[in-house]
Amino acid sequence: MFDLDGTMLHSDAIHMAVFADMMAPLGLDVDEAFYMTHVHGRLNVDFFAEFLPDHPDPQALSDEKEAAFRARLPQPYPAMPGVVDLVERAAAQGWKRAVVTNAMRENAECMLAAIGLRDHFDTIIIGEECTRAKPDPAPYRAAMAALGVTPENAIAFEDSPSGVRAAAASGAYTIGIRSALDDATLRAAGAQTTLSDFTDPALAPVLARLTGATQ
Repeated sequence: MFDLDGTMLHSDAIHMAVFADMMAPLGLDVDEAFYMTHVHGRLNVDFFAEFLPDHPDPQALSDEKEAAFRARLPQPYPAMPGVVDLVERAAAQGWKRAVVTNAMRENAECMLAAIGLRDHFDTIIIGEECTRAKPDPAPYRAAMAALGVTPENAIAFEDSPSGVRAAAASGAYTIGIRSALDDATLRAAGAQTTLSDFTDPALAPVLARLTGATQ
């Protein structure tokens, strides 16, 4: 099970630039520290409700922000190193696969198309379409139900504290991707292992132990 933003592709810089451009006229300075503390891994509507409580339509702001993100995301776009090989290997070996993201569905489709992996996932779980989004475990529980797997046979890849908390609380073996945060931060959120990316040698023993794969 894969998160998208920051896990399957380095997209945070684009998101941060869009937020900065949107919030500057409203008096909020969105720099990297602000983005990582208040935006990273959250639903847009939760962010807007907190920082712009008087705005009449947080969902409209979210839709505007995500449309701007899609417009700025190049097609094609580089995938996280090693993720295409891992997903293709999983498909070849019959390992069930899902995307689990707080991104809106249109964004998820756009990002998967940009990295050339849309056809490799039949199951895409969207946080805002679940009873609760990450950091609640509901999206990961929905993914496991859709795939027909139990937590002890599931691996989740995440890059944000909220995503890691969601995956860990679902019972899946949770791997943190160090695209923006360090090992200590991801482990503090509940990651059992962290990787620099999907070429990290530390991934091999995890796959071997949890799937019985031949390395």
